[in-house]
Amino acid sequence: MHWYRVSFRKNYSRKNLFTEHDTNVHSKDTKIDVILRNALWHEGIRYRKNYTKIPGKPDIAITKYKIAVFCDSEFFHWKDWNQLKPRLEKSNNSDFWIKKISRNRERDVEVDRELRSLGWIVLRFWGAEIKKELEQCVNTIKEAVFIRKMEQEL
Repeated sequence: MHWYRVSFRKNYSRKNLFTEHDTNVHSKDTKIDVILRNALWHEGIRYRKNYTKIPGKPDIAITKYKIAVFCDSEFFHWKDWNQLKPRLEKSNNSDFWIKKISRNRERDVEVDRELRSLGWIVLRFWGAEIKKELEQCVNTIKEAVFIRKMEQEL
């Protein structure tokens, strides 16, 4: 039996609005993650999802070949930052968003550097790339797997 929290009266305080918004923002099993994972599974590539044993908790980790794949949304991971930042500066709560996205950007660089130092191949795909060019994304991952297979044979 599933239990659901039901609220008969709404409290529209700032805290509750943030909490309601937070429940709609997902970091796991996003649409772009699922699309890419399904394509990889269909190709016979096995992986771990949201792998917590390495820095950055990649969306897809092909542990056998030490390949970390991140599926990044354009907004939260600074795609076209030079165009996005001026728009954010004009918006409500601009300081919060600029700091948040800037920190995400810094964290992505830090995580990439740390994973590479541990011997992982790091691949990052934009959500639009996954949706529009899925085959190319899968081929990029397959190339990384092939490179690792060749390295292991040496």
